[in-house]
Amino acid sequence: MTASVPKSPRDEPDRHEGTAARGHGTRRFVRDNGISLGFGIAFLLALAGQAIAGWAEFNNQLATDGLAQIGFLGYLASSDFAVDVTENWQSEYLQFFLYIFATVWLLQRGSPESKKMDKAGPETDEDQLMGGHARPDSPRWAGVGGARQAVFSRSLGLVMAGLFLLSWLAQSIAGAAAYNEQQLRQLQAPIDWTQYLASADFWSRSLQNWQSELLAVASMAIFSVYLRQRGSPESKPVGTPHTSTGIEG
Repeated sequence: MTASVPKSPRDEPDRHEGTAARGHGTRRFVRDNGISLGFGIAFLLALAGQAIAGWAEFNNQLATDGLAQIGFLGYLASSDFAVDVTENWQSEYLQFFLYIFATVWLLQRGSPESKKMDKAGPETDEDQLMGGHARPDSPRWAGVGGARQAVFSRSLGLVMAGLFLLSWLAQSIAGAAAYNEQQLRQLQAPIDWTQYLASADFWSRSLQNWQSELLAVASMAIFSVYLRQRGSPESKPVGTPHTSTGIEG
């Protein structure tokens, strides 16, 4: 029987190196995706807060009406929660859809949110690194031409438009259900979805969100001409003249 030879420390895998590499990879991932991770976590926290506050408010209303209260999971599955969430989502995606497409043509002198004053329109293939001007590291569809290039060159706005329409549709369906629940509590006749689309409730929910989003965009465009935020890419460098357009820090 052969005696076993103790392994030298050099023969052992360096577990610390593997752990350090994984830790470095995690830190790099967090740093590379800080904006999306930060706002994603903030979104989930805000959504959770909305759900808890909305549940309490909904049960208070049920108690006022002399009806049985519901549990938290029941509220999350309710049309009231769904319509409150989706009416905000649709307005946000509408804001970005309009902003993305409108800023192709609309300009604001002095704002970093605007293109330079001589760049109105879709710009040339050379400006956009499309077709024969695509670089080796450009996305593949930027240089292929045809329908794929046409779709890819507008893909950001199209996705935002699609998300707006889907969330607006979801708002209308959930809103109709919530409206009809309220109608039945008041012993009134429910209405169908098409009638709800023409109702004051649907348009009040939609327009109160749209006006706030449009105001925020207009405010950002004009405030960024004269105000600065050191280190932010949404602001011009602090010492840049007010009239400088399309320059970000």
